Amino acid sequence: MNDSNSTPLAERVRPQNLSEITGQEHLVGPGKVLDQMIKTKSARSVIFWGPPGVGKTTLAYILAQELGLPFFCLSAIDSGVKDVRNVIENARRSGHALLFIDE
Repeated sequence: MNDSNSTPLAERVRPQNLSEITGQEHLVGPGKVLDQMIKTKSARSVIFWGPPGVGKTTLAYILAQELGLPFFCLSAIDSGVKDVRNVIENARRSGHALLFIDE
């Protein structure tokens, strides 16, 4: 059972779309690069850089959802070649995918 009392606060307040992101207007604002990627349905390679907890994974997840892409998240430390090949195979089956490699 996963009701609002058992869901961590961070999960409950996590942004669900670009308009809910606070800050970074030069990236997520209307007409800016990430907004344009979503509007044109054209994913590009992007590097999100910043300290832990600033929303890099959340932003990647939002992009995947808005673009209708399967989302895969791997740890650069814990994942190996086998994991990456597995994601590539899944992406081939679905046609496209968004792979987020976390530090």
